[in-house]
Amino acid sequence: MLQVKNQEKMQKLLEIIRSKGIATKSNQEIISPNGDYASWLIDLRNVFLRPDALSLIVDIFWEEMEKYYPFQVGGQEVAAIPLVAAIVLKSQMMGKPVSGFVMRKSRKKYGLQKIIEGEVTAEKIILVDDLINSGGTAFRQIKILEEINKQPEIFFSIVNFRKEQSKEFLKKQGVELVSLFNLDDMHISLGEDVKSCLQAKDYYKIIWRFQSPNPTNYYSVPKSTPCIDEDKIYFGSDSGIFWALNQSNGLVVWKFEIGYNPGRKGIFSSPVIYGDLVYFGAYDGNVYALNRETGKFKWKYMDADFVGSSPAIAPELNLLFIGLEFSLTGKHGGVVALDLKTGKKIWEHTMREFVHCSPAYFSPKKLLAIGGNDSFVYLFEAETGKLKWKYQTGGPIKSSLVFDEKRNLLIFGSFDKNLYALDLDTGEVKGKFATREAIYSTPKIISDDVVVASLDKHLYSVNLETGKMNWKFVTGGRIFSSPEIIEGKIFICSNDGKMYEINSESGKAESFFQASERITNRVVYDAKNKRFFVSTGANEIYCLKKT
Repeated sequence: MLQVKNQEKMQKLLEIIRSKGIATKSNQEIISPNGDYASWLIDLRNVFLRPDALSLIVDIFWEEMEKYYPFQVGGQEVAAIPLVAAIVLKSQMMGKPVSGFVMRKSRKKYGLQKIIEGEVTAEKIILVDDLINSGGTAFRQIKILEEINKQPEIFFSIVNFRKEQSKEFLKKQGVELVSLFNLDDMHISLGEDVKSCLQAKDYYKIIWRFQSPNPTNYYSVPKSTPCIDEDKIYFGSDSGIFWALNQSNGLVVWKFEIGYNPGRKGIFSSPVIYGDLVYFGAYDGNVYALNRETGKFKWKYMDADFVGSSPAIAPELNLLFIGLEFSLTGKHGGVVALDLKTGKKIWEHTMREFVHCSPAYFSPKKLLAIGGNDSFVYLFEAETGKLKWKYQTGGPIKSSLVFDEKRNLLIFGSFDKNLYALDLDTGEVKGKFATREAIYSTPKIISDDVVVASLDKHLYSVNLETGKMNWKFVTGGRIFSSPEIIEGKIFICSNDGKMYEINSESGKAESFFQASERITNRVVYDAKNKRFFVSTGANEIYCLKKT
């Protein structure tokens, strides 16, 4: 317990927290962040909305922090909202006015699209929160403030779960931690919790950062994941500009602007490179082929109304495959095979609903798979477009699919919350694994395991021989990103703005990078230069190097 002047107020507050702020499994169901049942939970939001408790907290805050005046207070929703408001109100009554601000958990998708509500002034910053545990929330707030060249000096919390660990963690960020209580004061033991920012490390140095103008924050879905060659990085943007940047410094080499696109979606399609061309689709309804050195237009295919899908290449067939969207009733979607050199249509198959899914090509058997919003997965002979079979799930298939050559399987996730493994020859279900929410992530096969992310905020590792889960890893946000394997480790990104490095055997986090925006795309890695490229939903590209 913090040693403040008025121990009577501290004791009164502690008694309120013990009686009103601790929930136990004896009288209600409690779910932990990883989806399992928990035996207890500290619920300080329940305490903050009591006038007696909030008054005590604000009195104690001013008793401890008045010596730092003048200052401003801020924090992350939801817990910080009543704390900031009460502290600001008290400051006016004391004749020592302070301003306040609140950070959103994610940028607002409409209106002014702010991530910080209120004005951040030039005064020193004190961040306030109900508790500090893993350190993730505190670290994210520090990173958001860094984006506007601000640095907090103090982090004030009611409860500290980890005592000196938390102090040392924030000290490394240049922030002093002041906490009123710890778990010993609550007569609670934390137990083992390995998925923590205090244990994983932020080893990543930002080499450069680029942002395309006028991002559309309304859509929290995978957008245009970059592709790279020896010296450039290519990606599309919400504003309809396709960029080629210098990998070493992030400077623009060339750019290409598409035609009119509705809804400010621009280019969600992830480009692919083959030969001297780079290919992508766009929401102006066209599929483009550009010279990757100069950005010079080569050809475009114009038969769709919108293209959000990403292309797949079959070099031995001289074909490009991509999903299409149409405004026609009864013909909302399709998949097309185009000649790589000319863009000429070779074959097409239409569906009743939109196709956001990107096709997957299997070279050994020359097969093409794609899913649709009609809940079906389709398997075609890639050269002719002949349909071999289709299988209906209980929801749309938005993400791409993978082939397991060893077990002759097609593996994919559905919005019906299941991961499927279908026999490649017959379409028969050979295995199914349930998550708690829809899957908007392309699976990744690692030897005899498959890893896939779900919108339930978890990354799952499942054994392909037994169908049983090896482990699951929880993040702080929904996961639209797809896992990537880099130097034997799994990298996954989340709407909490983090890129996580996960040990593939244990499922434990080993390092992370924190951005201020949602990260909905997979990580791209340049093995030669050992650089990571992380793209956010705000059309930012971070070039990172592990230190």
